[in-house]
Amino acid sequence: MTDAITQLIHHPYQPPEGFAAPQPAVHKASTVFFPNVAAMRERDWKHKSGYTYGLHGTPTTFLLEERIATLEGGLQCVLVPSGLAALANVALALLKTGDEVLLPDNSYGPNKALAEGELAAWGITHQYYDPMSVADLAARINDRTRLVWLEAAGSLTLEFPDLIEQVRLCRARGVVCALDNTWGAGLAFNPFDLDGQGLAVDVSAHALTKYPSGGGDVLMGSVTTRDEALHLKLKLSHMRLGLGVGANDAEAVLRALPSVALRYRAQDQAARALAQWCSQQPQFAQVLHPAQPGAPGHAHWQQLCGAADARGQGAAAGLFSVIVDPRYSQAQVDAFCDALALFRLGYSWGGPISLVVPYELASLRANGWPAHIARGTLVRFSTGLEAVADLQADLAQALARALPL
Repeated sequence: MTDAITQLIHHPYQPPEGFAAPQPAVHKASTVFFPNVAAMRERDWKHKSGYTYGLHGTPTTFLLEERIATLEGGLQCVLVPSGLAALANVALALLKTGDEVLLPDNSYGPNKALAEGELAAWGITHQYYDPMSVADLAARINDRTRLVWLEAAGSLTLEFPDLIEQVRLCRARGVVCALDNTWGAGLAFNPFDLDGQGLAVDVSAHALTKYPSGGGDVLMGSVTTRDEALHLKLKLSHMRLGLGVGANDAEAVLRALPSVALRYRAQDQAARALAQWCSQQPQFAQVLHPAQPGAPGHAHWQQLCGAADARGQGAAAGLFSVIVDPRYSQAQVDAFCDALALFRLGYSWGGPISLVVPYELASLRANGWPAHIARGTLVRFSTGLEAVADLQADLAQALARALPL
C-alpha cells in the first residue's frame, strides 16, 4: 500500500487489550469483519457466541441484554427500539391468523391499539378482560387463546391484579402469559419467581425508556425470558423484523443502570408522600396508588411487593393518579394541569422531571367504567427527582388557582 488514504483505511494498529474502566466501551457497527470464510459460515449470533452483523448484536448490546436479563430475573433478553416495539415483538412472534390474544382492560393504550389495528387486520382476534377478576380471565380463555397480557400495576388507574393467580391460571390452561413489567422495572418484584417457589411469567416486556434510562432521552425496550425455545422464537422474529438499537442509546442505559434502584426508591417515596397529601384534598374524589390502603388491588400489591425491601415498606413506582371530583369541568381540570409549574405536561415517566397528563378514562375502557374507580376526571402524575416539598407546593398553588373549593 502506497497511498496514504488506503493506509489510513487499512491501518494495522490495534490498541492493546486489558483496558478496564467504570463504563463499558461503545461498539458501533453495521459491518462486522470475519478472519476467513469458514468463520463467516460458522459464527452463531443467536447465542451470543460470535458477531455477524451489527443488527444481530455488538459487545455493547450483548452486555446490556445480559444486565437487563439479570435485573428482571431472566436468562435471555433482546433489545428493541421502544417499549411498544417490545410488545409488538412478542405479539408478532407468537400469534398467527386465527389466534386470539387477551389483554387487561386497563392495559397500556398502544398495546390495545396494536390489537385493534395490525393484529385485527391480520385475522388475530382479541378480548379485554377485567384485570381485577381472575374468574373473568378464566371465562375468556378459549381454544384459540395463544397469548395473555398481564400488567401490574395497570396503566393510568394503577390497579394491582392478583398476578400470582393470573399466572397460575395461564399455566393450568397452557397459555403463554406475557407481563408488561415497566412499572415493576425488575425492582418491585421478580416476574420469574412470583411466589418464592419459581412461579414465573413466560415473557417480561419492559420499556427501558422509563427507569433503566432515567433521563427522559432514550427510547428502548426489552423482551426477557427464561425458556430457551421461547427465547429463540422471539429472537428469530426480532431478526426478521430488523429490530435493533443504537450503540449510543445502549451506552446511555448502561451508564444509568447502576443508579436505577436508588432513583426508583426516591421516586417511589415521593409518589407515596404526594399521594397521601392528595388523599386529604377535597377536590379529589379518589387517589390511586397501589401502596395506599384501600386502593384497588392493595392486598395483591402487599402480597407481591410488600416485603420487597429491607425496610419492609415494599416497592412501588413513582406514579399515582387522582380522580378529580365530577363537580369540576374538563376545562377546569385542564386549567389545573396548565397551572402546574414543576409538573410538566408530557408523556412517559421515570425521568428526573415530574410530569402530569389528564386522561378521558371513559374512552380508554372497552368494558365500561370500572366499579372500583370513582366518577370524575383522571389525572396521572409521575414524580421526578425534585424535592417533595416543592412538588407539594406546586400542587397546592395549582389547586387554589384552578379548582377552588
